[in-house]
Amino acid sequence: MVTVPPVVRRLAPGLALTVSATAVLLGLAPTLASTVPALSPLVLALLVGAAVGSVLGAWSRRDGLVGRPRAAHVVTVITPGTDWVARHVLRSGVVLLGLQLSAADVLGLGWRGLTVVGLTVVTTFAATTAIGRRLGVPHDTTLLVATGFSICGAAAVSAMTGVLGRAGGRRGDRSGDAAAVALALVALYGTAAVVVLPRLADLLGLTGDQAGLWIGASVQEVAQVVAAAGGLAATTALATATVAKLARVVLLAPLVAAVAAHQSRRTAPAARSTNGPAGPAGMGSDGGTRPALVPGFVLGFLGAVLLRSLDVVPDPVLGVAVHVTTALFVAAMFALGLGVDVPRLVRTGGRPLLLGACSAVVVTSTALGAVLLLAP
Repeated sequence: MVTVPPVVRRLAPGLALTVSATAVLLGLAPTLASTVPALSPLVLALLVGAAVGSVLGAWSRRDGLVGRPRAAHVVTVITPGTDWVARHVLRSGVVLLGLQLSAADVLGLGWRGLTVVGLTVVTTFAATTAIGRRLGVPHDTTLLVATGFSICGAAAVSAMTGVLGRAGGRRGDRSGDAAAVALALVALYGTAAVVVLPRLADLLGLTGDQAGLWIGASVQEVAQVVAAAGGLAATTALATATVAKLARVVLLAPLVAAVAAHQSRRTAPAARSTNGPAGPAGMGSDGGTRPALVPGFVLGFLGAVLLRSLDVVPDPVLGVAVHVTTALFVAAMFALGLGVDVPRLVRTGGRPLLLGACSAVVVTSTALGAVLLLAP
């Protein structure tokens, strides 16, 4: 008789739920792409997860009133597996994302295009974090909105959520809720950009390369970039927009690494004051190993980019990797969604919505100004 390890038994219910939900969501992906191309499967996965989590939460509150904690038991059973997915599967998806990026493609933008992309990313991230603090938006939410709007939407939010989960979220700012807010804003304002930016590009008389660079440097999701640039008459716009978008994705690794290092420096003094003097180099006061300044999945992402740039990965493998990456992100987003408290999101009010609007204005105006100045 085969003995199932305890850890497998503990994770199995949550893994089974996540795998089933991922299969259904991926089956709906073609229909979603044809009907609502600006809404990615990742965002849908988080919305579905949030709906399921909210139902379980309401069920749990109702059961608590009558003394039958059935929903609480369900949550207790599935949580170990879904938490594992939200942490490890998410980071695996980020690593595989690197196989979609080639240094040669990015360098094809030239120094002007790369400057436009870099300036837009840095300005958007810095401005969004500053505005979020001024508006009183929770730290984790502000950080995820800044990352999603400045880099690459849902994938960037996923990567930064891995850092927040690693460092531990701040009190009153759960990473599931923060991710839900950030992804909702990415979907909302990214969809608006798909409709608005092509028309503005025509009104401004931008060339195909200029319009493509503007859209690629400012629109959040890859699917949204394709939808926006694909609607332009110029045949060069879509290729330029796609490469500019990939250049932004390359900046995901240094941004996440920088934030992780900053988080580590901020938490280290608090840990020393709480636990006493630090131990030997590389060790905490309790003898445990200090977390690395650069998360391992970021190094894995860079390694995957290197492999793609060296052209050592066969094309069939790259094709499979694209689908696997999407599946991993969908699973992770569903698992994160299960922890979302919708009533809590409603109580956050309009400040996150205003933050998203400000970030959208910053990213589009900065990219447009840089394009007009550097890529006439």
